[in-house]
Amino acid sequence: MKHRRILIVKPSSLGDIVHTLPLAHALKRCWPDCRIGWIVQQVFAPLLAADASIDRIYPIHIPSTSEPQAGRSAWLTAFSATLKTLRGLRRQLQAEPYDLILDLHASLRSGLLGRCNPGGLRLGFADAKELNTLFQQQLVAVPADVRHAQDKNLLFCQQLGLSVTAADFHLRCGAADREAAQAFLRETDAAGKRVVHANPAARWQTKFWPQERWAELADRLQGQGLAVVFGGSGQDAAYLDGIVRLMRSPTVIAAGRLSLPQAAALIAQSALHIGLDSGPMHIAALAGVPVAALFGPTHPERVGPYGVQHRIIRAESLSCLECRKRSCSHLSCMRGISVPMVYEAALSLLELSES
Repeated sequence: MKHRRILIVKPSSLGDIVHTLPLAHALKRCWPDCRIGWIVQQVFAPLLAADASIDRIYPIHIPSTSEPQAGRSAWLTAFSATLKTLRGLRRQLQAEPYDLILDLHASLRSGLLGRCNPGGLRLGFADAKELNTLFQQQLVAVPADVRHAQDKNLLFCQQLGLSVTAADFHLRCGAADREAAQAFLRETDAAGKRVVHANPAARWQTKFWPQERWAELADRLQGQGLAVVFGGSGQDAAYLDGIVRLMRSPTVIAAGRLSLPQAAALIAQSALHIGLDSGPMHIAALAGVPVAALFGPTHPERVGPYGVQHRIIRAESLSCLECRKRSCSHLSCMRGISVPMVYEAALSLLELSES
């Protein structure tokens, strides 16, 4: 059955949204006349606006309560924002309802968001938490051998009888965003050099790699004639400044100086991405950029860079890997990753990409 109006419910996070884009591309390729809407946190909406497969974006703003330090006031703020969002979204969707709702977020809140649409067929994961399955009319089974988040999302295509091809795995960047990224580089010491995009920051404290090691790594790479460009959000600027102060060679900080689509375009034009388990890593992988990924508390088979042209770097001998803890007193898994381990992986990937 062909559906003409499809609503994707995937508000966050950045990496999860990137993992959902191939599904949207497959839907549009198989059903070119369909219209695809997407409910997304407003901070990520500009990335979707650059993608021609997405016809309508419903930006929302609900503060996160996933951080360990989130207290009662944070929950009350999020609850109030959720009620306001549901009222506004219901008005919008009543005016232009969808006939197929795909809930890939699998939470209580996303179930409520999907129910704002009057009618339509609602699909969700069979293994969803927080009572999400109660909101769905069809459940997408998740076989035990499906490990990666990307493969899990594409099970919706299988449920709908749609094909998935290599053409669905791409990141679309607007011409203006690509030019903005190029103009930024032209005004820095990176002009005319192969760019290594580095992302040293993440949401979890347990994913961080020591600043002094980032500094040593960047100096060694720049000693090879490469230009290291540190990316991230404006909130990461102070942390990145700390890395730069430890370096012997000048480098470039792009964090906070580009919009999200421009930052994505910068990553897409890089020769290599080195980073932690975070959104920029997944942007690089979808854009076809080789990734050297530093992993510790999370599982690379589930959330690592998707594809084969990447390297996972971690302290394999530790028993506490993949603990999924957001705080830790020793951070042994990340401290167990040495500079030579990352440097050698980076040079190997750069050599492969050249050949």
